[in-house]
Amino acid sequence: MTRPVIWQAAAHLLAYPDERFWRRLPLIREAAEPYFTAFLALAEELGPGELAAHYVDTFDLQRRCCLYLTYYTDGDTRRRGESLAGLKHRYRTAGWELMDDELPDFLPVMLEFAACEPSGAELLQEHRAGLELLLTALTERDSPYRHVIGTVCAALPPLTPADRDRAARLAAGGPPAESVGGYR
Repeated sequence: MTRPVIWQAAAHLLAYPDERFWRRLPLIREAAEPYFTAFLALAEELGPGELAAHYVDTFDLQRRCCLYLTYYTDGDTRRRGESLAGLKHRYRTAGWELMDDELPDFLPVMLEFAACEPSGAELLQEHRAGLELLLTALTERDSPYRHVIGTVCAALPPLTPADRDRAARLAAGGPPAESVGGYR
């Protein structure tokens, strides 16, 4: 199995589990077995309502489980805006245009880019520390989504000592914050 198939499947599995998500599961199962077997089994066990509630509780309400990868390195600072603009530029350079409602650091968008563009793997590798923090948080919550992020990480080159150090620093310090007007 090639990494692009894994990344494309993961992009779909990390989308909100609406009707379209459930319709695509047989295709994903066929294309990406055995990489997502554990997640698919847990998703089917939970069913549409419970998986949707878990998705919202996990990705929308837990800061440590953020699917917007620049949040891990830039937090809610002005620097994040620069990072987002840089990502948009990379996508445009490759001939990609995002929908108006999509942020370029949303992991499913990044995974689709990685599935279709040779430079996409490099982009995921640049955000490896954030992916590792997300994997740790999902594992601590015993979330079914830990299997999806774990598969994405396993498809990347092994962690380097520098990657481990960066992830540890980010975990210890949390996302950067900016003080504006004396308030935080």
